[in-house]
Amino acid sequence: MVDAKQMSQMVEKKGFIAALDQSGGSTPGALRLYGIADSEYSGDEEMFRLMHEMRVRIMTAPSFSGDKVIAAILFERTMDGEAAGRPVPSYLWEDRGVVPFLKVDKGLGAEENGVQLMKPMPDLDALLDRAVKKGIFGTKMRSVIANADQTGIAAIVKQQFEVGRQILGHGLIPIIEPEVSIKSPTKQEAEAILLDEIAKELDALPSGTLVMLKLTIPTIPDFYAPLIAHKAVARVVALSGGYSRADACEKLRHNHGMIASFSRALTEDLRVTMSDGEFDASLAATIDQIYAGSVTKV
Repeated sequence: MVDAKQMSQMVEKKGFIAALDQSGGSTPGALRLYGIADSEYSGDEEMFRLMHEMRVRIMTAPSFSGDKVIAAILFERTMDGEAAGRPVPSYLWEDRGVVPFLKVDKGLGAEENGVQLMKPMPDLDALLDRAVKKGIFGTKMRSVIANADQTGIAAIVKQQFEVGRQILGHGLIPIIEPEVSIKSPTKQEAEAILLDEIAKELDALPSGTLVMLKLTIPTIPDFYAPLIAHKAVARVVALSGGYSRADACEKLRHNHGMIASFSRALTEDLRVTMSDGEFDASLAATIDQIYAGSVTKV
């Protein structure tokens, strides 16, 4: 059963989503940016421990609250961990007013037909059962589009919605994320195909069903307006996709109805060597900038 108060926040409240879901492949780079070199830890366990400490520092900072950060996407290990002595999902919602989501995909397959589908998720049902028990509201899963290939993009959208229906069956709200690479030489053409394929899947959902979409900021401002207006869409959120925070926020300002769901752009100015005061001041400035990009449109 979807929490009505959390659903209202996700559909209506101004703000943005913090993506705190770096997994094995992206964690070393995130730690380097934070100021922790590869040589300062050994093995996955120590790496993930350091990453969890960074995430907890963000989540427990005074500036990180539901006033502007309406939700946070968590890595599985973060969901299973604690913040301020409490389970992370409970702490986020009950103490900070931030709706918890869970990243559920297991990474990307090899590129075929210009896209990378998600790897198989044979244990997804068990993970979703666990997520429900821990108070998770919804999920996120990422695929990547490199080129405007009709066959490949159709396959990505089909897979995303198939898994999305499985997630809906557990009473969770899926964030469908078919990312179009900002480096794609056919980005605008890929977005046109993607819009049509997503619209078909949305039209086929049972009446009353709601999903969320997480999309690369489109080349043409307001290009995804038909998806934002669709009755089956709770919210459309934007990934930063490798743009700097300043560029991502500026591009986002030209897309009415889209809000941010940034990862690297959220943490790019944070450093492990900062005092708690410096850390929170830097995070607060970042939150204000992303919030403004999410709510101020031109």
